Order: sequence, then structure tokens, then C-alpha cells
Amino acid sequence: MTTKLFGEPVQRREDPRLLTGQGRYLDDLGPGALAAAFVRSPHAHARIRDIDVSGALDVEGLVAIYTWEDLPGRAGQPLPLLIPHPALTHGRTAYPLAKDVVRHVGEPVVMVVARDRYLAEDACALIEVDYEFLKPVVGVEEALRSGNLVHEDVPDNVGAHMVQEVPSADGRGAAEAIEAAPYSLEFRLDIERSASMPLEGRGVYARWDADDHSLRVYSSTQTSTSVRMAIAATLGLPLPKVEVIAPDVGGGFGVKIMHPWPEEILVPWAAITLGREVKWTEDRREHFISSAHERAQVQQVKVGFDGEGHVLGLDVTILHDHGAYTPYGIIVPIITSTQLLGPYRIGAYRVEFSSVYTNTVQVTPYRGAGRPQGVFCMERTMDHISRHLGLDRAAVRAANFIQPDEFPYDQGMIFQDGRPLIYDSGDYPESLRMLKELIDWDGFPARKAEAAARGRRLGIGIGCYVEGTGVGPYEGGHVQVTSDGRVHVSTGLTSQGQGHETVFAQIAASELGVPLERVSVVTGDTRRFGYAVGTFASRAAVMSGNAIALACRKVREKALRIAADALEADPRDLSITDGVVHVAGDPRASIPLATVAVLSNPLRYAFDEEAKRATQFAGGGSADRPPIEEGDEPGLEGREYYSPIRSTFASGMHAAIVETDPDTAEITILRYAVVHDCGNLINPMIVEGQIHGGVAQGVGGALYERMVYDQHGQLLNASFMDFLMPYVTEVPAVETAHLETPSPLNPLGIKGAGEAGVIPVSAVIASAVEDAEDFPIDRMPLSPSELFDLRSRHGTG
Repeated sequence: MTTKLFGEPVQRREDPRLLTGQGRYLDDLGPGALAAAFVRSPHAHARIRDIDVSGALDVEGLVAIYTWEDLPGRAGQPLPLLIPHPALTHGRTAYPLAKDVVRHVGEPVVMVVARDRYLAEDACALIEVDYEFLKPVVGVEEALRSGNLVHEDVPDNVGAHMVQEVPSADGRGAAEAIEAAPYSLEFRLDIERSASMPLEGRGVYARWDADDHSLRVYSSTQTSTSVRMAIAATLGLPLPKVEVIAPDVGGGFGVKIMHPWPEEILVPWAAITLGREVKWTEDRREHFISSAHERAQVQQVKVGFDGEGHVLGLDVTILHDHGAYTPYGIIVPIITSTQLLGPYRIGAYRVEFSSVYTNTVQVTPYRGAGRPQGVFCMERTMDHISRHLGLDRAAVRAANFIQPDEFPYDQGMIFQDGRPLIYDSGDYPESLRMLKELIDWDGFPARKAEAAARGRRLGIGIGCYVEGTGVGPYEGGHVQVTSDGRVHVSTGLTSQGQGHETVFAQIAASELGVPLERVSVVTGDTRRFGYAVGTFASRAAVMSGNAIALACRKVREKALRIAADALEADPRDLSITDGVVHVAGDPRASIPLATVAVLSNPLRYAFDEEAKRATQFAGGGSADRPPIEEGDEPGLEGREYYSPIRSTFASGMHAAIVETDPDTAEITILRYAVVHDCGNLINPMIVEGQIHGGVAQGVGGALYERMVYDQHGQLLNASFMDFLMPYVTEVPAVETAHLETPSPLNPLGIKGAGEAGVIPVSAVIASAVEDAEDFPIDRMPLSPSELFDLRSRHGTG
């Protein structure tokens, strides 16, 4: 592969279109479509006794009203459990429309279709649902002790229970290692519930063609191919008769992974039933109460260590709140429990988690997907050890680092992909050195003392993480060179702002030796690429990037073979530069890649005199036969799939300097520094953007964002008036440095970067505030009022 374009900070190609209002989002489509709206449960837990729709029947423009009883066959069955696991002994998913019982506020009960959304909402307001109230369960500890059940057949509300243990080198378990350690600590950590808030909510638009019995669905999704398969299976349609297209998607962050959502079944079904186009777009309150949340955990930690801070034994017990249903299995707590180990060599490790049902919105991965909780646990543990021993926090981390010569490093556990948790590459000591230099770690004590002399409270914090990226099972890429010399790239995963149109074009242009402007990229369209997994888990660049590179290499090999025949040269003597195939050492002996594309198509050759002249001009072939080997497929194109042997592991370290106001307890981030290692960089500018955006979300999770439920299961802050998010005024400038340790597991040597910015932020901010205030910070997010109360509790207010 040539190095041209790969690794260069190319400007994002998609931005001019999106920034000038030329994007096409879900609600821009189907202006004449019928509109769907939903009657959603106002109660967290209730039995449905009766649904009376009579009051809505006279609404002008009403087209249809549907309840669960109207849904045929598989459309009326519970939605699929996407990722089963042996430890998930009681997996439960919702019905598309509630049957008998509702289990969280916002669960859909009735679907209304009308001429427009206003009329549909009017009809919804006139439908009366008679509920028998049931006692709700709110909070993980309440779920275990209350005796009330979210699902009547799930004892103690425990959907899953899992234990993994890795003994120390001398065979001791975690409990024995902690007992024998010179020092030990026990403490509790809490992470509260939050959620992703993409600018665009979910949405579905469906068109049914009654003539050829085909269905086209547009969805604001991160997994168009999976939505296609779910719709086909649920509605009993042949897969080739279903197309799913993700138009421009205004953010996802994980909440649009889940497939299918109830609306992705109901809207297409209504379109088929009515023979009309039907569309639904989510409003903001619906997003709060009927999409998905994440993060909430309670962690009990026991750790044993020596006088230098080496961790000899670690035992963590986690209570994970997965809400009312488990459509995405237990991926989040599995990731927490395995990624918790970070860049460290731990003596003995035991982790146990219980994932429990509550009468709250279901939990699916949100950017970071369990890693922020795991990093919070590990990094708070490192700070507790440092504080107990009176040692430098960076030094304690360095004492526990896996060393560069120890890769690949087997942590002895099973990761989310069901494969061994083996770190492939990294250099953690060098990352720490770079971070300390970037934030001026060693010079901070003097700065802190100077500030204290002026009545200011400053603190510095640090957080390290390792992130499994590029999780399988596969992604594919298709590359085609057309007779105008343009390169058309398609892949099945979707885009929600990551810059795929740019980085995939860079890969193709570098591999094929063509100008970047001649490469176009299509994602998320099952008409162009029918099989894919999706965009999540920092996997797009690793999976589709490598698949596209392999497809390009297939095309390149064929192009050189055809060109060699035309030029009467050895393929090994040929190279491609700026879209022209030429012979090394003889610039006159060349042929445009566009001409090679013509020569690769026998049908075009037969009817195109220009193609024949091009062959003769190139000095090879025959007017009767193009230079194509027997058994070749026509066209200059290639399709390849990439499937990894296991995940590759990116890593990074963050540091922050904060100031806490001595009177108001307001927390201000003064500096924020990031060192990140995602292997070979395809586009440093896009990686920077991913890191900056992730840090912004991490700041929100550390200081502002939380879902507040009362004891009745009512979400008290289900609007942007009450759910706080950081503005640009609260997000610091981010200073970055990159370390590149190529992954040996894939052809491009790359690792994922999409979630890196968000993962350690809560841990870093907690570390910094703790340093400023001189008492432990063991709960996040942290508001000024909570910090004020902590000061009073610790006598430092």
C-alpha cells in the first residue's frame, strides 16, 4: 500500500453538504406520508385492563388505530433478544405494542395513523386506557430487596448473574491474595443513569410497492442491514424484497444500535396494511422515556496491595441496572467487568455482577458502553491506593503497567465477543510519559500551592484506559472502478457523523493510487451492500476500513494484470499513480485506470469502438478479444469481507486540572489533556474530532447529565429544560498527543477511536476534584450542590 493520503489530515468531505443545509435526514423524506403517533404508558408498572378507542374514531383525518390484538403472527411476538448469553438466564424483551402489562413509563400501547402528526396526536389524546396499578421497582438495590417483581417469572428481578476469576501467578484467588496483602481497602462506588442525546431522534419511513410486493424502509439507525433482516423475518417477507436505507443520521452514540425498535416493525407493517406511505419521527420527550438509557451501576470494591502500590488482589461486585428489558443482552456489564482491568497487570482478580430488572427505560450501549463505569472503578481504586500510601498517583499506575515487551498480553478472561481478552499492542509507560509532559504533571504542585496562597482550590486528576475495538464478526466492502476512472466504494455499516465518507475514501485512494476526488463512498444502504453488522463499539474503521482495503487490493491486482497484458509488461513492474497505470522506469508506457476499466468489461468492449481503439493504442490485446483471463468476472470491481481473530485494543490516558469554587462549589475545568493510541492513524484530524466530541460527552456524564426517577418510576427531568448538558462554555479546550503502536491483527494496523474521548472522563474529573478538596469522590456525576454537601460532611466547607 502506498502512503499517499493514508495518515494525512484531509478535510472532512461530508461537512460542506451538512453545514449548508443540504443533508437529507429522516424527517426530510416522505412529505406526503401518513403520520404515526403512539399512546404511551404514563405508569411505570401496570396491568392493561381495557383500551377504549371510541372517543378517537371521529377525529378528522384518522386512518387507523392499532393495539397489540391487531398485530398478526410474529409481528405480535416479543422483539428479539439480540445477543443471548448463558449467564442471561432470564432474558426478557418487550412486545411491539404492550400486551397485558406495561413495565416502564413510555412503553407503547396503541399506534395511531392519521393524515398528519397533529391529527394523530389528537386521536391519541382521546384514547382511554384502563390500568390496574402495580408496585414499581426503581433502583438496583430496591430491585433486590423490595420483593416486588418487574416480571412475574423472574425471581428477585435478577436477569443475569456472572462471575469471572483469574488467579495470581502463584495460584491464589482474589480473596486469599487480598487477605495476605500488606494493605487492603474496601469502598463503594456509584455511577448514575444517563443517556445519549443525539440531535436527531429515532425515525422510520416506509413505502410498500403492491405491484412487486417490495418494501423500502428508511430508518435513522446505526444498523441498516440488521433492521432489514428483522423486518423481513418479523413481517414474513423475502429478504430480497426488503430494502433499508439510513439517510443522513443526526447522531447515534449507541441508542440507534438496537434493532428492531418497535416502530421499525410497526411503521412498515402499517404501510403494507394500508397500502400507503407511513412515517414516524420521535419527539424529544419520547426519546427520554421510550428509547434507551445506560451507565447506572453500584460497585463494591475490595483491593489488596503492597507498599509500592502493586495490586495483589482485586475483588469487585457490581449491581447493574438494565431497566425493564434486555434486548441487547448483558453486553454492558460484561464490558465493564472485563475492561475494568485497564492497562494494568493485576495479581488476582475476581468480578461478579448481577444485572437486574427495574421499572425504568431499558438499557443498551451508550458511547463507551460499560467502559466508563469500569474505568471509574479501576482508576478510583488506583487513587485510593495512592492516597492510603501517600504516593504519587502517576507512580502507582506506572508500578502496575503491563510493559511493552509483554504483548500480546492475556488477561485470562473472556471479552464481549466471546473470545479471549488478549491485548495485542501498546506502550503504556510511553503514554504516561507523554501525558505528564503534556499536562505538566510534575510542575503542578507548585501551581497548586501558588493558587492556594490566593484562596483558590486547584486539583489535578488522571485516568488510564484500554478499549477493546474492532469487534467482529465481520464487515464487507465493495469497490468498483468505472469507465470514467471514478472509484465507487460501498460498505454496509452506517454513518452518524464519524467521517466515514472521508476516511474510507482515503483508504481506497491510497490503495488504488487514484486522486481522492475521484472516490465516492456509500454507507448504510442495503441496495448497495446487503450484509453488515453495524456502526458501534469503535469498530467501523477497523472492520470496514480493512474490508475496503482488501477489496481495493483485489481490484488493484486485476487492474495490473489487465494493464500488463495491454502494455506487454510484467505486472510486478507496474504501479498506479494519479489514476494511471505505468511501467517503472518508462513513463511513456502507461494506460489510464479508466481504460483498464473499459477493457475489463467484455460487453462494453463489444459495442464500444472507443474501447477497441483504447486497447490497440495501449499496445496490447486484440480487436476481437479484450485481455481478460478465462474465468474472470466482467468489470473492474471487487468485494471482500474482513473478520478478525479477536478484538484489537486501543488505549489512552487523560489528565485534567480543575478549580472548585470555595463558596459555590462550582467545578471549572481549566485544562484537559489526552494521549491516545489507536494504531496507525488514517486521518489525524478526524481522530482529533472524535476525541474532542467524546470528551464533551464525558464532561456531561461527569458533571451534568443524569436521569432522575422518583419512587413511582416517573422520570422527573424528561426535557432539555431539566436534563443538563454541557455547552461550549463548559467544555474545555482539549490538548492532544498521539502514540501509534500498530495493531498486528489487521492489514492496516489500526485500532478504533470513536469512544476513546468519553471513557475515562468521570474518573479523571473525580480524581482532580478529590485532589482539590482532599476528600474521596466516589459518586458521579457530581453537581455543585453535592460537592457542597460533601464539604459539610467532611468538615471542609
